[in-house]
Amino acid sequence: MTRLALPLLTTLLLMLVATGARAGEVLVAVAANFTDPARQLAERFEAQTGHRARLSFGSTGKLYAQIVHGAPFEVLLAADSRHPAMIEERGLAVAGTRFTYARGQLVLWSPLPELFQDGETYLAASGSAPLAIANPRTAPYGLAARQVLEHLHRWPAMQDRLVRGDSIAQTFQFVATGNAEAGLVALSQVRAWPDQTGSLWPVPTGYHQPIAQQAVLLTRGEDNPAAYAWLAFLRSDSGRAQIRHFGYHLDASGQGAER
Repeated sequence: MTRLALPLLTTLLLMLVATGARAGEVLVAVAANFTDPARQLAERFEAQTGHRARLSFGSTGKLYAQIVHGAPFEVLLAADSRHPAMIEERGLAVAGTRFTYARGQLVLWSPLPELFQDGETYLAASGSAPLAIANPRTAPYGLAARQVLEHLHRWPAMQDRLVRGDSIAQTFQFVATGNAEAGLVALSQVRAWPDQTGSLWPVPTGYHQPIAQQAVLLTRGEDNPAAYAWLAFLRSDSGRAQIRHFGYHLDASGQGAER
């Protein structure tokens, strides 16, 4: 009886585990620069795990404000490390879950071919063509853009030329639609642009502070298995390969060094 009962009990336990492991859903706040990668990652995530990731996009600063005021997000994918750390300090994130999922690359881009080869020369020229940047107060890529212009001693002189987007997504649209001749945007956005022609200058990383984009599990997602699965997927080989495809940098382990 014991020999017969043990395999049967094991089978029943496995069936119960399988029944309990139903597909779930996680609500993710995503920095605007990561829009296209996040959408593709969400498709793969659902295919591989059965869980669904519902994505909301915006500038990191505005997403932070929404979280502080009670927005029901369960995971934050920020475009910097400062805002996730501030959320931790407020007790709105699960301790020990914060990590760098990508390191961003800022570029000067225009859909116009041969507009520039050396972006530094273009930015130093005394023209009047509008230049798009994201709002430095709410968007980490906007802050990096300001640091670049300050590094080149062009920040005061270019105030009349700047077109500021609420997010890096809006900034990119200003350039793509011709409302600005060029803009300081995320390389990932250019990689997702269907027309690969244009002018592109990768900004040297020493011209601005590193863009370490961090993820963190929010307290609203502490009991949600889908939220943990999403974060694990970002750190998986499949997730890392997709992030790298869009032009982000990763360290050898697939995560940034900052915690």
